[in-house]
Amino acid sequence: MGRTRERIIEAAVHLHGTAGPASTSISAIAERAGVTRLTVYRHFPDETALFEACSGHWLSRQRLPRPEEWGAYETPLERLAAGLADIYRFYRAGEQMLTLVIRDQHAVPERIRRSREETTRRYVEALASAWPAADAPVRRAVIGHAAAFSTWRSLCREQGLTDRAAVEVMTTLVEAVGAKP
Repeated sequence: MGRTRERIIEAAVHLHGTAGPASTSISAIAERAGVTRLTVYRHFPDETALFEACSGHWLSRQRLPRPEEWGAYETPLERLAAGLADIYRFYRAGEQMLTLVIRDQHAVPERIRRSREETTRRYVEALASAWPAADAPVRRAVIGHAAAFSTWRSLCREQGLTDRAAVEVMTTLVEAVGAKP
């Protein structure tokens, strides 16, 4: 029974990462896993349960960003650079899955979407908390922009920057927010 469940999860991960969640049907998952639709539903009573198992399995195979380690950097800019480098490394490694899941977020269960949003907020908070509060709303917005997958994708995939160059561009931008004219 455990092996069947694992095959179903692996099939869902594969299809979410190649076709996207919106194009992944229970029938396609069942076919890829070599089981019937009924077997899929026996293991996962609804699509949310299946998506949570799929998401958890995929995330368990990733090296996730470690915001708890970013506080070890002495200055806000060092923390920002280290944090963005960590986030961008994760984006590069998971690019295909992240692209499709974000594209198809309308098909992603609300609980999963909220969890992803909360994770992003934790990243932004870990990076923004090192800065003085005087320019907090604007700097926080720019840090949020810098930490976004869409920003990484634009800079690195569409504009051809390396992760390192993208980190330098974003740290320069965030630093400029507090600069006096």
